[in-house]
Amino acid sequence: MEEVCPNIEPLFDESEEVDAEGNSSVAEHDLESLNSQPKNSPLPTVGLEFDSFEEVYNFYNIYAKEKGFGIRVSNSWFRSKKKERYRAKLSCSSAGFKKKSEANNPRPETRTGCPAMIVIRMVESKRWRIVDVKLQHNHQVSPQSKRFYKSHKKMILEASKSQPPPEPVAEIHTIKLYRTTVMDVDYNGYSNFEGSHDTNFDKLKYLELREGDASAIYNYFCRMKLTDPNFFYLFDIDDGGHLKNVFWADSRSRIAYNFFNDTVTIDTTCLANKYEIPLISFVGVNHHGHSVLLGCGFLGHESVDYFVWIFKAWLKCMLGRPPHVVITDQCKPLQIAVAQVFPHAHHCYSLQYIMQRVPEKLGGLQGYEAIKRQLYNAVYESLKIVEFESSWADMIKCYGLGDNKWLQTLYKDRHLWVPVYLKDAFFIGLIPTKETEGLTAFFDGYVHKHTSFKEFLDKYDLALHRKHFKEAMADLESRKVGFELKTRCNFEVQLAKVYTKEIFTKFQSEVEGMYSCFNTRQVNVNGSIITYIVKERVEGEGNEKGVKSFEVLFETTQLDIRCICSMFNYKGYLCRHALNVLNYNGIEEIPSRYILHRWKRDFKQTFNQFHVSDNIDTYNPVHLYTHLFNNALPVLEVGAQSREHYMVALKELEELLDKFDIEDNNLM
Repeated sequence: MEEVCPNIEPLFDESEEVDAEGNSSVAEHDLESLNSQPKNSPLPTVGLEFDSFEEVYNFYNIYAKEKGFGIRVSNSWFRSKKKERYRAKLSCSSAGFKKKSEANNPRPETRTGCPAMIVIRMVESKRWRIVDVKLQHNHQVSPQSKRFYKSHKKMILEASKSQPPPEPVAEIHTIKLYRTTVMDVDYNGYSNFEGSHDTNFDKLKYLELREGDASAIYNYFCRMKLTDPNFFYLFDIDDGGHLKNVFWADSRSRIAYNFFNDTVTIDTTCLANKYEIPLISFVGVNHHGHSVLLGCGFLGHESVDYFVWIFKAWLKCMLGRPPHVVITDQCKPLQIAVAQVFPHAHHCYSLQYIMQRVPEKLGGLQGYEAIKRQLYNAVYESLKIVEFESSWADMIKCYGLGDNKWLQTLYKDRHLWVPVYLKDAFFIGLIPTKETEGLTAFFDGYVHKHTSFKEFLDKYDLALHRKHFKEAMADLESRKVGFELKTRCNFEVQLAKVYTKEIFTKFQSEVEGMYSCFNTRQVNVNGSIITYIVKERVEGEGNEKGVKSFEVLFETTQLDIRCICSMFNYKGYLCRHALNVLNYNGIEEIPSRYILHRWKRDFKQTFNQFHVSDNIDTYNPVHLYTHLFNNALPVLEVGAQSREHYMVALKELEELLDKFDIEDNNLM
């Protein structure tokens, strides 16, 4: 049983006005006044969280002092068994009215029944969140007022102590307008930028905002936080009030990462190309093979410490679960930061980014076209490391490129970007294996060199809406009864029943490609492991036909199979050479280990069957949100299949929301 206890004796004895002198030394940062007036306190906002009751009290008290009014704890709610406060109402000191006094000379009424207040509630991990706010007063308040209140007196006494008051900690569900403590976490024994790996680090680097940009960022995040309770964002603000870095992710991105956290590309194209907005994007691949956004940020400076901050912010947002593979641009600060924050992930450089620089780096050389052709052959056609090494050495020697610094750097880092060195990593299509393959940036068409912060935020919602619509339409297409079959192969029939349309179409091309393979023969036997050579007719330069041999290992007891082309690791489905060997051995169905759940049309609905967790943190809203979302997906899928299903689902959801309202009213 829970009880409500009106505060007869307020925690800080703040109910009356007093005279006092002094100034608070607590520093706050209002995003609206970043880079101009860093001493203004942020507005109380629904969703703002603090580590303790005292911290949220101090926050509201500082705000009240700047606006010219006092505060008091007008109500508290306690859990009767533990006598633990779990809810409270902090009001303007003019709230309510005094009890009538029977004294001969009663003191005059100073209260006005002012409605200004905030309601706070204890949430997960014993943190306090603002759940209701009213800013309007029914009496005059002025920052220039000389009047002082007891609540301010308490604040000054606290500020005068040697130990400064603790700052709110940025956590999930936080509207954070303070310098976040993510930057203060120990980095390999260093903190607060001391001992940085980047000798050119400059503390004064920050985001260069135009007029109106700061307001646009602030307003967008506040709006998102109110409409999307699981919207996450963090600001990194220096001691002078300058905005250095920003990170954010909406609930869709956080849910998407729960499904698609195997391989992540960190897109820094805007940084590399010196765009006006220093945008950094975290991008994955969904069950259709489409890019999916997993978070965004603005980076104030390309240095190790700044990258580390934004990586840690992203990791914090994703509940500390790092990806298995991280793909970035070729950049030394990025490499160091990834090693610090994702030490167990397989880090590699984006082959696409590197090859896009070939014209810029080599275009002025004599014989450029021939150099480019040999470079592409070495990168895309080498099946073995020795083939790449030989082809690269021939290119360097033939064209006298031994002194080319860019090629020297590429060769030194070859294990991070050349496909033949990356056969043990899992890329799910994020690494091109042919010259003609390419990946489109998530915000391609929405961002150009001179896009401003404000303009980007205006386009951001549009970009996400179109991406979500594309995924919804792909889901609809994939729910069709069957796909058009192009062969009589059992492998095609088998996967037509389970894969999404986009992935099935890609796999279907491998089934068709089986007919260009021939002369499958056994060349070696080592116990249960048999080595085969599969020949394939391929197109060479100028559409000339050629023949290429592929080595395939087949383990007969467990039905393990691996082709030297490594398509399964690169793309997530078996190649034509492996399919040929399976067919050669009379195997009519693809072994289940080579049918990835992430490509299945019902992957999201059945996700919980393969990722069951008995340790749901009931104090963590993101865990609750994710678990509920996963369990609700089957309802959404079936409900969207017809108008009749839709009406039933909508009616049940409305009744469920009504029950939530009743439960909330019972707790008041």
